[in-house]
Amino acid sequence: MPVYRTRSEAETIALGERLAQSLPARGVVLLIGNLGAGKTTLAKGIVSGRGAASAEEVASPTFTLIHEYGGGHVYHIDLYRLEEPRELATLGLEEIFDRDALVLIEWGERFPRAMPPERIEIHIRACDDDEREIEVRERK
Repeated sequence: MPVYRTRSEAETIALGERLAQSLPARGVVLLIGNLGAGKTTLAKGIVSGRGAASAEEVASPTFTLIHEYGGGHVYHIDLYRLEEPRELATLGLEEIFDRDALVLIEWGERFPRAMPPERIEIHIRACDDDEREIEVRERK
């Protein structure tokens, strides 16, 4: 399980761009970390690294819940505002999971039963103001 350290927002985006090359073309990636840990920042790099959008075009889907990039090649989902599993039913996650796309999910660990058992989990921890520890784990 690789562990990376970044020391700025730009380094976190650059790491996301590098990670994008090793992530599967199709699959689910949970971005796990406390509020402000850098989940969306890492997502900017992953989306950019996939060529689906520039890092500047990627924003947190906190209020819209789902953003689609690259004509459906990458989905960025944020479940922070959802409180109960029944609220997931309105999102059509199963349909998104079946698409030929990389699906990035922030706060997905809050609803473990709704997540596919085979997935990648990226744990992000803030160490100092700008320093982050980022660990990639593959679950099968």
